[in-house]
Amino acid sequence: MTAKEYQSASDKAIPHSKSYRNIPMAFLVGGLLCVLGQAVMNLCLYYGMEKDIASACASMSLIILSAVLTGCNIYDNIAQHAGAGTLVPITGFANSMVSPAMEFKTEGYVLGLGAKMFSIAGPVLVYGVSASVIYGLILFIFGR
Repeated sequence: MTAKEYQSASDKAIPHSKSYRNIPMAFLVGGLLCVLGQAVMNLCLYYGMEKDIASACASMSLIILSAVLTGCNIYDNIAQHAGAGTLVPITGFANSMVSPAMEFKTEGYVLGLGAKMFSIAGPVLVYGVSASVIYGLILFIFGR
């Protein structure tokens, strides 16, 4: 098979993206998730919380919501229609932590759920923590 024949065959096999529908849906759902987070933060500020604590409450609310929706197999259905809109960093990260854990829960709590929870997000966590420790040591050694 030549390169042109291969390219032609792969072009026929690849489903074509409906970007006229996918882009607005991603924008809409991602925006709604951000509006939800802002609403939680504004509600916390209204009841007298400090801004830092209100921000943390909004973040935790979005994490818990996406984890619960993933556990109930609802998040994936939303993601099918919303596409990249569900990858708003905090909700997408929570989904990437819970999904592998749910997939391997039949293997038990330690070897299945606990071990597989970090299979996707683990490298991100390791890199982030390692980089912050190295950066902190550099600041400590050389001072500001």
